[in-house]
Amino acid sequence: MKTISMKKYIIILTLFLICFHSFGQHNKESRDKIKALKVAYLTQELKLSAIEAHQFWPLYHKYQEELDFSKMKIRSEFKNKIKEAGDLRSLKESEAKKLVLLKVALDKKVNEKKEIFISKVTVFISYKKVMKLYLSEREFARELMRKYGKGRKNRE
Repeated sequence: MKTISMKKYIIILTLFLICFHSFGQHNKESRDKIKALKVAYLTQELKLSAIEAHQFWPLYHKYQEELDFSKMKIRSEFKNKIKEAGDLRSLKESEAKKLVLLKVALDKKVNEKKEIFISKVTVFISYKKVMKLYLSEREFARELMRKYGKGRKNRE
């Protein structure tokens, strides 16, 4: 009887791991696809020359990775502290204060990274293109949300 239970357990565990791996792979592929679409969209909107693009994209990708890491760090901290407390209402005031101050500190770092990025890219692209970059990033995010929202509504 125990061998049957063990076999069922192994089968269930194997199926779970396969599904988990597939989901993780799909998620990474989705992120990579979105990044590629964003690069194409921004390239078109910014109208970068070949020389500008050659200098711009390595800086932009590094900058985006740093921003993503900072955002992930704060989300992770918030999530873990709230989970440890049980829920937000159960979080101690002192822990909430630490999290808020951590968020403020990370926001300062993000702004410093933006300033550094701007100082580097404005050597070879204009401030108007930097403005266009910010506007285009926002428009790309809106478009993505519109498409995602439509797909989500159709599935429900």
